[in-house]
Amino acid sequence: MFIKLLQDQFISKLTPIYDEGEAQQLFLFCLSELEGKTRIDLAMNPELTTVKLAQWQTTLDKLVQQKPIQHIFGKAYFYGYTFEVNEHTLIPRPETEELVEWIIASVPLNQPIRILDIGTGSGCIGLTLAKELPQSQVALLDISSEALQVAQRNAKALDVKVDFIQQDILALKQLSSSYDIIVSNPPYIRQLEKVEIKSNVMEYEPHTALFVDDSDPLIFYRKIAELAVENLKPQGQLFYEINQYLGQEMLELLTTIGFKNTELRRDMMQNDRMTKSVVL
Repeated sequence: MFIKLLQDQFISKLTPIYDEGEAQQLFLFCLSELEGKTRIDLAMNPELTTVKLAQWQTTLDKLVQQKPIQHIFGKAYFYGYTFEVNEHTLIPRPETEELVEWIIASVPLNQPIRILDIGTGSGCIGLTLAKELPQSQVALLDISSEALQVAQRNAKALDVKVDFIQQDILALKQLSSSYDIIVSNPPYIRQLEKVEIKSNVMEYEPHTALFVDDSDPLIFYRKIAELAVENLKPQGQLFYEINQYLGQEMLELLTTIGFKNTELRRDMMQNDRMTKSVVL
């Protein structure tokens, strides 16, 4: 079958669920994974055919059911690296890449540092930092043993050595070590915001990594900041990915806890998305 016809079929069946741009991206993801081809390959050879029609159709059926394409293929791409993901881990988002880039830009080159990634999930933040900052010593913390198992496999695949800690951060009274950088992308979506969440997220990604109670939406940020202010080294830095609607509340929280220098930064979509705080 001509792949061009499959492309038309994908767009036709997926546009009621996704916008056309998203549908095109899903098709191109499949083109890469199933055929090892790119958009340019298809443009250069419009009569490109496939012998994997059954796999194409099975994949399309799952996409129509709104299963994330990263779960279908068991992988996601983040900061140029490939990460295993499954139902126990969040799928890495592009805005999180911006957070990682900010951290890397904030670190003196070739200086040994200790980094703690809290709520690591697949390990995309901490493992990327370990790859990009090979002089660093990185620890990955998560409450989920299943998520840590995924992170361990990702660490092996990326050939980096990091420490793994299984811990409920809310139950922790003190960190066991001091760090130069603490970073976290904790649960931050309020229950009232569930109406904004697409089915492919609601039905397939772990709710414990997504949602917090409306009555205390900054519970993880408060706890981590309280630990960080006591366990960061002088000039140590705390980085967060945050709820876009709670930027000012985050600034107030961090100031109250004792951070004197906090910067709020927007992501590529111009949403308040990340903070950086420094211990003086």
